[in-house]
Amino acid sequence: MHDLLLRNVRPMAGEACDIMIRNGKIIGFGKFDAEPGMPIEDGKGAIAVPGLIDAHTHLDKTTWGMPWHVNNRAAILRERIDFERENRVQIGIDPHRQSMRHAIGLAANGGTHIRSHVDIDPTHGLKLVEGIWETREKLAGIIDIEVVAFPQSGVMVMPGTVELLDEALKQGCEVLGGIDPCGIDRDPKGQLDILFQLATKHGVPIDIHLHEAADLGAFTMELIFERIRANGMQGNVAISHAFALGMNDYLRVGRLIDEIARLDVAILTTGAPSASVPSIMRLKEAGVRVGGGCDGIRDTWGPWGQPDMLDRAKIIGMKNGLRSDIELAHVLHVVSKGGADVMGIEDYGLDIGCAADFTLLTGETLAQAVVDIAPRPLVVKGGRVTARDGKAIVEAP
Repeated sequence: MHDLLLRNVRPMAGEACDIMIRNGKIIGFGKFDAEPGMPIEDGKGAIAVPGLIDAHTHLDKTTWGMPWHVNNRAAILRERIDFERENRVQIGIDPHRQSMRHAIGLAANGGTHIRSHVDIDPTHGLKLVEGIWETREKLAGIIDIEVVAFPQSGVMVMPGTVELLDEALKQGCEVLGGIDPCGIDRDPKGQLDILFQLATKHGVPIDIHLHEAADLGAFTMELIFERIRANGMQGNVAISHAFALGMNDYLRVGRLIDEIARLDVAILTTGAPSASVPSIMRLKEAGVRVGGGCDGIRDTWGPWGQPDMLDRAKIIGMKNGLRSDIELAHVLHVVSKGGADVMGIEDYGLDIGCAADFTLLTGETLAQAVVDIAPRPLVVKGGRVTARDGKAIVEAP
């Protein structure tokens, strides 16, 4: 852990002050004299916010830094899943190298924590997870990575997957994933029963991709709610995407949100431009924990995306039709404190005693910082400067 005196910054766009850091923790705000040998950085009046958090991404998928991937396939979920599974080795998507590029990009742009879903299937076994674990080890102290054991190709339709998920959790994956119990497996009872059995066996939370829209997605959510109650997993389940909450049925969505709030289900959104997404402001009003993520970036699924949670904040804000400064500040919350709340990160924030994990932003206000998406002047992790002006202190491979 590191010591640092950071001068002339504005925590959450408030009054300018210094931040004193000792042993990787914030110990004070105000005006301080430097201690002998203590590193000093000048924040030059920039805004200080807690580290940005990508709480929904896929580190094992990006083609960042590789030759351009020509995508000539239909945008059909099952087709994209199968193509990637069967062709990623031939394309040359090395999970360790590519996840390093993705994670270092996030760190350079103010990221301090990642939750990454990593594919597990009988074709690849645990090889992709092992690549991410190597990246996590090499980037320790730069950015924290939480790994979700993710059965992207399905559970019931891919024999052998359950055993692999069990082994992945035994070896150290912190979260169990799932995907479209109806749309992918066509057996919602079978998939969800297995997921909740595995989660309770290993004592891990669940984070389920739910692309299913409208009534189908609502039906699946209700099945998830039943199992949360039956297994006492309130506060330990997240639903990623949750497109059904964007359907044009205000009353039904309201009933779903009420139950989400009662069961303390977290929602993770990417602001997907091509789908009907949950209203982050409506979820806020209900007291639901909401985090954000950049999802897959520049992969075999599509060419879009940046390893930058401010860029994703802009997408989420625009998709939600947000314009006021208060609303834009909440978008920043979603890609920072919101993600920490979903992931259960301890000692997170800009308070005395919190871990010194934060980034500096340019702009007069939080809203302007979200809109401008300027390079981050400084990123600090555990009291150590990990990036300057959009460039991390470690080189991407």
